[in-house]
Amino acid sequence: MKPNSGTLVINIMNGGKAEAYEGVYQCTARNERGAAISNNIVIRPSRSPLWTKEKLEPNQVREGDSLVLHCRPPVGLPPPIIFWMDNAFQRLPQSERVSQGLNGDLYFSNVQPEDTREDYICYARFNHTQTIQQKQPISVKVFSTKPVTERQPILLTPTGSTSTKVELRGNVLLLECIAAGLPTPVIRWIKEGGELPVNRTFFENFKKTLKIIDVSEADSGNYKCIARNMLGSVHHVISVTVKAAPYWITAPRNLVLSPGEDGTLICRANGNPKPNISWFANGVPIAIAPEDPSRKVDGDTIIFSHVQERSSAVYQCNASNEYGYLLANAFVNVLAEPPRVLTPANKLYQVIADSPALLDCAYFGSPKPEIEWFKGVKGSILRGNEYVFHDNGTLEIPVAQKDSTGTYTCVARNELGKVQNEVRLEVKDPTMIIKQPEYKVIQRYGQVSFECIIKHDSTLLPTVIWLKDNDELPDDERFLVGKDNLTIMNVTDKDDGTYTCIVNTTLDSVSASAVLTVVAAPPTPAIIYARPNPPFDLELTGQLERSVELSWIPGDENNSPIKNFVIEYEDGLHEPGVWHYQTEVPGTQTTVQLKLSPYVNYSFRVIAVNEIGRSQPSEPSEQYLTKSANPDENPSNVQGIGSEPDNLVITWESLKGFQSNGPGLQYKVSWRQKDVDDEWTSVIVANVSKYIVSGTPTFVPYEIKVQALNDLGYAPEPSEVIGHSGEDLPMVAPGNVQVHVINSTLAKVHWDPVPLKTVRGHLQGYKVYYWKVQSLSRRSRRHVEKKILTFRGNKTFGMLPGLEPYSSYKLNVRVVNGKGEGPASPDKVFKTPEGVPSSPSFLKITNPTLDSLTLEWGSPTHPNGVLTSYILKFQPINNTHELGPLVEIRIPANESSLILKNLNYSTRYKFYFNAQTSVGSGSQITEEAVTIMDEAMASRQIDIATQGWFIGLMCAVALLILILLIVCFIRRNKGGKYPVKEKEDAHADPEIQPMKEDDGTFGEYSDAEDHKPLKKGSRTPSDRTVKKEDSDDSLVDYGEGVNGQFNEDGSFIGQYSGKKEKEPAEGNESSEAPSPVNAMNSFV
Repeated sequence: MKPNSGTLVINIMNGGKAEAYEGVYQCTARNERGAAISNNIVIRPSRSPLWTKEKLEPNQVREGDSLVLHCRPPVGLPPPIIFWMDNAFQRLPQSERVSQGLNGDLYFSNVQPEDTREDYICYARFNHTQTIQQKQPISVKVFSTKPVTERQPILLTPTGSTSTKVELRGNVLLLECIAAGLPTPVIRWIKEGGELPVNRTFFENFKKTLKIIDVSEADSGNYKCIARNMLGSVHHVISVTVKAAPYWITAPRNLVLSPGEDGTLICRANGNPKPNISWFANGVPIAIAPEDPSRKVDGDTIIFSHVQERSSAVYQCNASNEYGYLLANAFVNVLAEPPRVLTPANKLYQVIADSPALLDCAYFGSPKPEIEWFKGVKGSILRGNEYVFHDNGTLEIPVAQKDSTGTYTCVARNELGKVQNEVRLEVKDPTMIIKQPEYKVIQRYGQVSFECIIKHDSTLLPTVIWLKDNDELPDDERFLVGKDNLTIMNVTDKDDGTYTCIVNTTLDSVSASAVLTVVAAPPTPAIIYARPNPPFDLELTGQLERSVELSWIPGDENNSPIKNFVIEYEDGLHEPGVWHYQTEVPGTQTTVQLKLSPYVNYSFRVIAVNEIGRSQPSEPSEQYLTKSANPDENPSNVQGIGSEPDNLVITWESLKGFQSNGPGLQYKVSWRQKDVDDEWTSVIVANVSKYIVSGTPTFVPYEIKVQALNDLGYAPEPSEVIGHSGEDLPMVAPGNVQVHVINSTLAKVHWDPVPLKTVRGHLQGYKVYYWKVQSLSRRSRRHVEKKILTFRGNKTFGMLPGLEPYSSYKLNVRVVNGKGEGPASPDKVFKTPEGVPSSPSFLKITNPTLDSLTLEWGSPTHPNGVLTSYILKFQPINNTHELGPLVEIRIPANESSLILKNLNYSTRYKFYFNAQTSVGSGSQITEEAVTIMDEAMASRQIDIATQGWFIGLMCAVALLILILLIVCFIRRNKGGKYPVKEKEDAHADPEIQPMKEDDGTFGEYSDAEDHKPLKKGSRTPSDRTVKKEDSDDSLVDYGEGVNGQFNEDGSFIGQYSGKKEKEPAEGNESSEAPSPVNAMNSFV
């Protein structure tokens, strides 16, 4: 046993046999307060026995017949992984016709001539010992007979028509059916009397294997596999029983009690069969443990009453059945401790004004102390909404102000005493940038300055940092950083960008940015600048294996000094015609020593660069071929990522041609499982960039390295990288899913994270599926549209926005890895509270009379709750669009129409209508309507149009107009001018111009608001007002909305459309000046 530890170390590296330590171990930890015991730990040595020697006869099979090649691997611990390969270590291809069973045998539904071979080899891999055992090769020879007889399906495994299977809860259930037949049968699975579980059912081995993960008691039942081809079918029923080892419902939890207090330990477990519960005290069965009068055992519960300090002990609960057991320790610690404050005294807290402040008061005591806070040593106790008191003793000031500065006292007290502790809070002024940098436009080679003047708390020390494009300033002496500014000297085009001033203190940080735009300086006409001419006369000297000297003569600078020369190379051996960057040197240098790589046929060229740009490349130099050598480097970007649950795909970026340093480039790929004492497995592959390792465990880490080699030798030893074998779908659904409804459209969902070992891959996050089941106000179901929200990483909560009020929802949560989604948690039902309704679907106003209107409406499309009532508001509108007094009426929710009485006749009303729930009023819908005019007045107006004197007057006016038009036409033809026409032009009299000058028709009248055309049969707009347009003498101006039309006999017909919206001042007289028509009507 390790010193000062409970760890037991068994070391057989220096001798001894593992079998000597086989057995069951249990650890006991004991002190004066009690004894705790561990679960049983079983130690068994791993075994990887050799294959039993047997004489294998060649298999001669007729084409179309079935065949089973038995593997019969040796029994190992743990059991081996079985796979079939050939002599070239290549996996034998499998299909619906040829596949490997769960027992490792290779099944042929029907054999074909291409199945003839002598190297069917079964391998058994023992992962724990990292050994692979090989069975002797099996020979198969297929002989043909014509014709090949087709056969209906028969089952190769399992045999018979029924079988049974027992599986434990939480495990993976694997059921297998492999059939023979020609043509090859197709397998289908069903569950009798039920459905296969969604999201937990998978089909493997070409649907010959049914896989159900995380099985529960509900998965018990009869599963039928059906094999079918065109000649018939056969089926087999497997009766599955799901048993369960004990699992916790409520595990016992530690109790800390004070003398005289009561408490309980609860130990509840379930299983199939039902587990037995037994209690132990300090590792001894409670029946024979020392008596404790405060303790009473009641099945799965221990009840403690009026405990004393001697009642302290460690209790163990054991729940067991034939499939396993659970053991949990829980201590009962009876303490009488006065309060202690664990937070250091006079601790200083500093915050910025208007931000939260958290003052700690960590405490301990038994009974649990009560915590109170005071400001100052003798201040009053702190209460109210401006403070938040946390269960751990912390005082939170959500919005700290300057006057919050001071000393705060925390007092912890219980019945054994009290203790207090003081902490100090300082509230600082926030840091501000009072003059920010501004946008600047500067000419090239000019000077620019950005200001950043700050204001900060006098007790805080600020630091100012300048960034360019969110990166550090260039390391250039042209950039001068002052106390409150940044100055850039001799500005160039590269200085163009965004400059940011960042001010940091120990408590806060602020920043401000500005953009600098660099423009070209005005050109000088006397000087013409251009790119330099290309260099020439390139010469190679001092040729060595890894270096050469290159020299050249510069071309003309073209009035802009050459800043630097760029040297490029071409590899004529590996990439002819492709030029690569080699190096660059200052413009004053015309020779350079170049480093070379082995096995490259070099050519060089030089490019000159000035402020204007780059020259054309020079002519290439002579070629120089370097000697071969070992590779200098290994492949980069080595990765190990599995594409299937049982493989590891190792990839890398191959070396480029010149990096090979010689012919015959290959790679040595090595791997071993991480954290397992194992030797490296290596293979040498051709010049490729991928290698697949098969038969790996699911999602385990591997150490990987890839080394380059060529005909001359190996590259240096490569570095190791960590990869993972393939992922598989997660096995477990998130548990303890809880939903907290925040308001009618928002909810928060919580869940417990799944154990990482069940993720079986890289945890990418969790997906929440949620959907509306029904609206609680209508109780009508609709098409379910599931919504999905993804929460990245190991997050255990999320918000669900956009919910519909007063509705029932369901949700479930699934864990996601790189392979896909795991099983869904059980559906969680939650309901949203009521909200305000939408506006009523419609509002129609019909059946207008002199003093009433009928209103009809439709209920809101989205009631969002239980409607309590409708609110109707209305008010009159006069002819100047002024609104009258507002009347409000509350209408029961079950009504859909209302007759509104006692209204003013010929009056326009505006209505506002909305629905209400218990939460409040929804949005309103508006409408306007008009009551009809007085029927008596309408009849009087109709009588005017039928009077003889009125018809004669109208005929006289029409005749006069006709005579005037004829005379005017004659005078115009004679070339003279009608004298009266001059007077008409000079003094236009509307009494003598009843027609429009353009077409001789009466003027049309439009709505004063939107100028829409009048409806057929009416010249009056909807607001009962008339607008003059082209003709000033229209008869409409003298009446109240007369339809000014003539019949063929010249008589004037019309009907008053009703009174104006404005009420008359007295009686039925109009408030406006009387028209001639009304005046004539009064003399009748």
